[in-house]
Amino acid sequence: MSDSETMPPATAPEAPGSAPALPKEALEIASGYAFAGPALDLGALLWDGVCLPDAQVRIPLPMLNRHGLVAGATGTGKTKTLQLIAEQLSAQGVPVFLADIKGDVSGISAPGQPNDKVRSRSQEVHQQWTATGFPAEFYALGGIGHGIPVRATITDFGPLLLSKVLQLNQTQEQSLGLIFHYADTKGLELVDLKDLRAVVTFLTSDEGKPELKNIGGLSSATAGVILRSLTAFEAQGMADFFGEPEFDTADLMRTASDGRGIVSVLELPAVQDKPALFSTFLMWLLADLFHDLPEVGDADKPKLVFFFDEAHLLFHDASKAFLDSITQTVRLIRSKGVGVFFVTQTPKDVPSDVLAQLGNRVQHALRAFTPDDQKALKATVKTFPDSAYDLEELLTGLGTGEAVVTVLSEKGAPTPVAATRLRAPESLMGPIEPTALDEAVKASPLHGRYAQAVDRESAYEKLNATRGAKGPDEMTAPPKKAQPKQARPKEDPSVVEQVVGSGMFKSLARSLGTQIGREITRSIFGTAKRRR
Repeated sequence: MSDSETMPPATAPEAPGSAPALPKEALEIASGYAFAGPALDLGALLWDGVCLPDAQVRIPLPMLNRHGLVAGATGTGKTKTLQLIAEQLSAQGVPVFLADIKGDVSGISAPGQPNDKVRSRSQEVHQQWTATGFPAEFYALGGIGHGIPVRATITDFGPLLLSKVLQLNQTQEQSLGLIFHYADTKGLELVDLKDLRAVVTFLTSDEGKPELKNIGGLSSATAGVILRSLTAFEAQGMADFFGEPEFDTADLMRTASDGRGIVSVLELPAVQDKPALFSTFLMWLLADLFHDLPEVGDADKPKLVFFFDEAHLLFHDASKAFLDSITQTVRLIRSKGVGVFFVTQTPKDVPSDVLAQLGNRVQHALRAFTPDDQKALKATVKTFPDSAYDLEELLTGLGTGEAVVTVLSEKGAPTPVAATRLRAPESLMGPIEPTALDEAVKASPLHGRYAQAVDRESAYEKLNATRGAKGPDEMTAPPKKAQPKQARPKEDPSVVEQVVGSGMFKSLARSLGTQIGREITRSIFGTAKRRR
């Protein structure tokens, strides 16, 4: 529990020698943040440009699963705000997920370095600053960069998210959904990109065209476009992100031996030139959590707080189906104990249906240099409750490490808008050394589970085994590592044996359907709905 939780709420002085009385307006604002239960301390109230350290601005811990927004122009201190909140959540036993776009969040694992700026800030806001590192795990998409590899199978990733990554239009997105449905019902496991490419290649071949007609609504021309998109996508080096072992999102919800929540840091600098990919992968993690977690209702504290950085990338050029799925996921995941904070430059980057669900707001400074900036500023002001401040003037005048705050009280009502001078993080405000990062990754108990990619028999192998010789898909696929195969009893022929025995591709669906006898159920986002 942080130091200011023992501080009494801000009130007018009752005895000589006590702190000066707060101005009436400031006192009314401060009273809105005088919570009785556990809370996170953000900083001290600003009024007329003066910092009032006895008026602390806080967020009730149980309200962190009511979602939030951290916004502001580049260089205004958003990353330090994330670090500040993550530290206090960890200290109170709540696991945290952070996406590290710029590579400077790894410092949360190391004690901060005292300097004049830190000492000055902590004195201004009455913070008892202590250099502290927090338990952290480091991940990297597909193992590209420093971190434990995070992969997803194509089957679990689903057609809706993959369409966003492939930049397919609405018709193509719907067609990809039909292809996934075909693979699901016929037992063709889509583990990696070459599996999906093999299925599409089969469906567009002479032998597979009858199957294409049977799944309805999918033209061979559209299937061809999808195939070319997949081939180009894989040629760009995207294959590493899909495969096995698939990351289990339950690993994001761990606590350390001392009871503190583990901060999971997804390192993204190595893939920051692939914004559609990493933003969609973040949504997959959230969607996977959603359909795996049980309902918990209102809890004393969140089970996980998930910070979604560069949120505008997720919503850019998104289809209506995609936006609807995001909205529904954000609305429902709260009851499973997960809080989601979107991090972006302005609230207008977030669709109104999603923004309406973000009860906790930390808005850093905005620029107003251009007409577009002015328009964004006015739109931002309209998203806040009525306040005692001139918000247009205030938002353009905030300094680094200052923000306008409104959160949900313990009763779920919005608190008064409060200009706030934020506290200083107690961990290192910057990256740790790459060697230290690599050592932390290798020392993790998760490293052995996820480090080595596995390539087992799936749709690609099953389809190519029926050809008896290399087909066009097999020609372009990367070489496959030999895997040990287990012999099957003769009375239980394998799928491949059934298909080869039939001698015709069109019998593939029938034999696979007989062999597998089940269909994958999919959740809101089209991700595979099955607990691992």
